[in-house]
Amino acid sequence: MKVPLQLNAQQQKAVLTIGGPLLVIAGAGAGKTRVIVERIREIIRQGVAPEKVLAVTFTNKAAQEMRNRIQGSTFAQGSPRSNLKDIPFISTFHSLGLTLIKENHKVLGLKRNPAIYDRGDSLREIKHALKTIGAEDLEPRMVLAVISRNKGEGVDADSFTAGATSPMERDVARAWLVYEKELRESGALDFDDLLVRAVVLLQTNPEVRKKYQERWEYLHIDEYQDTNAIQATLAELLVGPQKNICVVGDLDQTIYGWRGAMIENMLSFEKKFGGHVVVLEQNYRSSQNILDAANELIANNPNRPEKRLFTEAGPGEKLALYAAGDGGDEALFVARKIGELIHDGARPQSIAVLYRANFQSRAIEEKLLDAGIPYQVLGTRFFERKEVKDVLAWLRAAISETPTELARVIDTLSGVGKVSKLKILAGQEHTLAPKIRERLSRARATLQKIGVHAANLQPSHLVRMAIVESGIEQTLKDDKIEGGERLENLRELVSLAVRYDGQPAPSGLEAFLESAALASDQDELKEERDAVRLMTVHAAKGLEFPYVFIVGLEEGLFPYSREDEEKNAIEEERRLMYVALTRAQKKIYLSFAMMRTVFGSTDIRQASTFLQELPQELIEPETPERLGKTIYLD
Repeated sequence: MKVPLQLNAQQQKAVLTIGGPLLVIAGAGAGKTRVIVERIREIIRQGVAPEKVLAVTFTNKAAQEMRNRIQGSTFAQGSPRSNLKDIPFISTFHSLGLTLIKENHKVLGLKRNPAIYDRGDSLREIKHALKTIGAEDLEPRMVLAVISRNKGEGVDADSFTAGATSPMERDVARAWLVYEKELRESGALDFDDLLVRAVVLLQTNPEVRKKYQERWEYLHIDEYQDTNAIQATLAELLVGPQKNICVVGDLDQTIYGWRGAMIENMLSFEKKFGGHVVVLEQNYRSSQNILDAANELIANNPNRPEKRLFTEAGPGEKLALYAAGDGGDEALFVARKIGELIHDGARPQSIAVLYRANFQSRAIEEKLLDAGIPYQVLGTRFFERKEVKDVLAWLRAAISETPTELARVIDTLSGVGKVSKLKILAGQEHTLAPKIRERLSRARATLQKIGVHAANLQPSHLVRMAIVESGIEQTLKDDKIEGGERLENLRELVSLAVRYDGQPAPSGLEAFLESAALASDQDELKEERDAVRLMTVHAAKGLEFPYVFIVGLEEGLFPYSREDEEKNAIEEERRLMYVALTRAQKKIYLSFAMMRTVFGSTDIRQASTFLQELPQELIEPETPERLGKTIYLD
């Protein structure tokens, strides 16, 4: 039998194992996308119509890449199907759900093209629901996250309501019921409904389920380790009697447990379906030293199939480790080392800086900016993050109440809608409801208080005051989903303001606000394609770079610690570190700070446990002396 060229033995086994269930455990950089594409080509080469094949992944980008590879390939050369324009159905889970819903809208009692609420629409309706039930103190994002998590687990509003025990859960349940009522009356669906409705459709209509099982005889699921309960159920319902399902994933890269991904879906696949298992261990991305470090680290996780990545590319360079004096020293090390790499011929776009939490980017951005090194932040830039902009708006409005800053301050006040804001900005406050006038009065008193203290307090104290007195701190503390990390961003803002404490008031605050504004403006102008990439490790999944910096390797930061630490949290943090290591092709630079300033106070830090779990013989210390005169400790 003819097999695709340039595939290793395990890849060929996965490609040629066509009938029945197949679990492909694909290590990082092992060519899993190529295996899926070649397997689909092989199915079609064996005479199966392309439209009989279904492939599902998580992002539009991944789906499009897979579609382009297949559509632009010669998978059908020499076959009678070579001129067919039909290609397999390749989509994301949500797109697949919408297809099922649209094709069966009458059965579901929906319009052919139902309105789809995006996150902004959902948040708006959740806010309205909270106002309706008189629970406006609850953070809408937190409520929406709870609803989304439960929908992803197959729990509906009625079931959640029946099981609600705490006052907070009961309020969420009431808001959820109001939210669902609004969706029904509007004939709309939110993103989670696209999966939930599709599952209900297949579960309750055997004829419909059989139709799709016959339409798609061969099913492929990419990134199977990231599926939640409802996604795994949808996939299982589409599997026909022949059980021609192929799932591809890597348990060691399961890093989305916080949003519902169930590692059990992969662990239980053999028991549920049987069939073959193929393990892809040959890596085509990294040097062996990098792989040995990743292998030894992840071996500390229990309950995982044995897998050791290897490469034929040779040992490569050792991992570099820099023990920074403080956070500023760490950022300076990163900037100077990147400067050396670029000087030696590396392209900026070949370099990535990875961190655990978004707030860490600020110090590195500043040093790269000082060094004139082009960079791009994947995600929201530090000074463009909502919570940072909100606090800065309170400070600016306290000094000079412009309509723009006042409008943003108003947006942070609970219960003040767009109509009320327009009336306030138009000078028609007397027409507002008493409750809103009272909230606005309290806000103006807070602004006046901050303004008075601006004449004598240091900038860092004023930032703290704005965070607390505005109510933003309490709002973030109440947000159990994203609040912790967003509060860390504000602590970093305080740390930045400390640098201006030595200037006399009020010029220190003015200089701080001017610096923040300029940094934001310059960030907006940074659109170079050839730029160093800054991102969280989560955002880096699926990407690869010749040179990778992993910063902030300290206990409490990476691994990240939370007050409500979940069971097995350290295992997911270790998988996240594994993902970070396996992004690198040539060289890894690790760093931690012995002291770090958080929320204006400097603490002694302890090096991450993960550093001890790496093979010490593969780590080479970096020192200021090795970098010459380019390193200065803050």
